Amino acid sequence: MSGLFGDEPPQDEGLPEPPLEGPGLFGEAPSAPVAPPPVPEARPAETHYRVLARKYRPTRFDELIGQDALVRTLRNAFAQNRVPHALLLTGVRGVGKTTTARIIARALNCIGPDGQGGPTVDPCGVCAECRAILADRHPDVQELDAASNNGVDDVRELRERLRYRPAQGRTKVLVLDEVHMLSSAAFNALLKTLEEPPAQVVFVLATTELRKVPVTIRSRCQTHHLRRVAQGELRDHFARILVKEAVEAEEEALSMIARAAEGSVRDGLSILDQAIALGEGQRVTAEAVRDMLGLADRGLVLDVMEAVMAGDVAAALALMDRAHERGADPLVLITDLLEYAHLLTRFRVVPTLAQDLSLPEEDRTRGAALAQKLSVPALGRAWQMLLKGVAEVQQEGVDRRAAAEMVLIRLAHVAELPTPGDLVKRLIQGGATSAAARPAPNGSGGGLRAVAGGGPIMEQAPVPAPAAPQPQSYRDVVALASGKKPMLHAHLVHYVHPVRFAPGRIELRPEPQASRDLAAQLTAFLAEQTGTRWTIVLTNEAGEPTLAEQGRAAEVGRLEIARSHPLVQAIFATFPGATIEAVRDAGADAYGLVPETPAARTAEPEDDDLPEFAPPDAEPAYFDDDTPPEDD
Repeated sequence: MSGLFGDEPPQDEGLPEPPLEGPGLFGEAPSAPVAPPPVPEARPAETHYRVLARKYRPTRFDELIGQDALVRTLRNAFAQNRVPHALLLTGVRGVGKTTTARIIARALNCIGPDGQGGPTVDPCGVCAECRAILADRHPDVQELDAASNNGVDDVRELRERLRYRPAQGRTKVLVLDEVHMLSSAAFNALLKTLEEPPAQVVFVLATTELRKVPVTIRSRCQTHHLRRVAQGELRDHFARILVKEAVEAEEEALSMIARAAEGSVRDGLSILDQAIALGEGQRVTAEAVRDMLGLADRGLVLDVMEAVMAGDVAAALALMDRAHERGADPLVLITDLLEYAHLLTRFRVVPTLAQDLSLPEEDRTRGAALAQKLSVPALGRAWQMLLKGVAEVQQEGVDRRAAAEMVLIRLAHVAELPTPGDLVKRLIQGGATSAAARPAPNGSGGGLRAVAGGGPIMEQAPVPAPAAPQPQSYRDVVALASGKKPMLHAHLVHYVHPVRFAPGRIELRPEPQASRDLAAQLTAFLAEQTGTRWTIVLTNEAGEPTLAEQGRAAEVGRLEIARSHPLVQAIFATFPGATIEAVRDAGADAYGLVPETPAARTAEPEDDDLPEFAPPDAEPAYFDDDTPPEDD
């Protein structure tokens, strides 16, 4: 390069200047040469940390876990060139709905490493289209959050953009996340476009609330349900990720994280990320995860369950104190007990479940052994009480620990009490025993009948049991069921029309609301109560009104008679606005009817039996010395 005026540059340009010699310009000592400023060392560019949920997000269908049915359907659709223009993905949070939508977008637009490929179920990930979609900068793949773009104007703008052909890729892919958040007007504006979209446009809708999506939208989409990922699959997935991250982990810690994830891969990875940070990136331990999540030790939960089911209140409260010292949340403890009640019930009804290797060893050994000591009704009762206890602990303004302790006390208290089914059996057996041990009447030879140990009846002098009373009318049959068979009694009162009655035979017309096996129930009940066999015939004849209808009619009749009585009318005239609330008949039975007795049906009324209120048209009574008034 020439100098400023075209001359040659000096030959020593770029060489270090020689040191100065001799005095300075003003006689001072020569100054040392000034060293150039140090050049800073090149530092590696700092990379932003990506959480595990983003770092290990699947980019191919093969990497999706727990969604085999979805993957198989989409693979076949691509292989047969039958990819629908609208898909609706539904499932709980973090199971891969948006991830699946992005994989579909890459599969539709992938051109392969050589740039000549077509739509494929296995996108290459290296072509320009795949890289642009992975970086979220592809102009033809748009993701919209329907929660914040839920108005009709947003949908209209979207429809305008869809009118144009793809700018770069092969297919325009529109991903609407949380589509159930769209307004009704927005859904209506989307209907026609969703049914007949422009060419080379594919809709992928994602939602966690399928029931909130109108059926008109669902009918225009191919719906895929993404299920929760099983705990075993989550645990294995987390183990593979930790190998790549060079972090060790205890098996129990991974199991706790998988349980806490509740089937959500993203939730589980977020918890795993936190656990790695807690372990300083070296080791994830069960104790650290337990403290982080506020969980109770699995063995401790089983200890509490054993204590309460054995009725040991002191031991249960002591274990509760220990859990509190470890920082366990009382609500989490009650929820764990609820889960354990369900697991023990499954062990009880399906004993082979104890061989399921996906369950922790402690559950398969101690849990299965405890389940065999308990009955299904007892476990069901514990489930109901714990379910109610969860709601009590969650109430605002309530001390959670105190509420949880009250739940444990109630559980331990009822542990030794019989279940309702056992109580009924004991009452029935007690009644039979007392009847069998009835003393003999005087003059019949004496002695007691005794039933011992379920063996043969040992009796000193056989005494015939007295005959049970036999119902004489349909109303007697209904009264017999009162207090003994509440549901049967209610159906006989409200939904059955009596047609004919004879000892040992009843004809009825049940209404549609009546129990389907009413005849069988009534037959068994009468046989049990009367000791004889009854025939129940169902007919289509009209018959009489139901007892409830007869009672209402009798009440209306009594009310009309009372309202038309002169004395009552005089009261109404004296006190305007007065009303009759009810008319009570001391002689009526529980159904509001006059009791049916043989004496009442056959006896003739006597002259001196006057009603409490004289009927309105009754003639006045006169004594011998009275003279009746003359007619005008």
